[in-house]
Amino acid sequence: MTSNGSTSSWVPSGGGGLEVAAALFHGLSDPSRLSILQHLTLGEHRVRDLTDHLGLAQSTVSAHLACLRDCGLVVSRPEGRASMFSLTSAPELLGVLDAAERLLATSGYAVALCPNYGVGTEGNPAPDQLRTHAGQEAGA
Repeated sequence: MTSNGSTSSWVPSGGGGLEVAAALFHGLSDPSRLSILQHLTLGEHRVRDLTDHLGLAQSTVSAHLACLRDCGLVVSRPEGRASMFSLTSAPELLGVLDAAERLLATSGYAVALCPNYGVGTEGNPAPDQLRTHAGQEAGA
């Protein structure tokens, strides 16, 4: 149900449907990648700029930028011996991040306590490995 009470058939347009949407959210699922995207909302930056600002190793920043480029979220252009990185669709990305902030606030940040994906959990459990909070039944 949507906020106005109607049912929603949210399926991304184009091929792949929900699998492609899940891939997008997986691309956004790393805190370092979100930090890079957040910093790129200020404008284009070199890897060195991002490394200095975020306090991450150059190889880490480069690997995350490669992932974000493969996901179609950033592009690069050569400038001398460096590459300048920027967002491909800043307004849409900001819309998604803003919606995520509102959803987190509405849910009371309950996802932080999720036994499958919450803060401090690792990996991506298979459906038959999903856990519930103590005292709750699956699907309840």
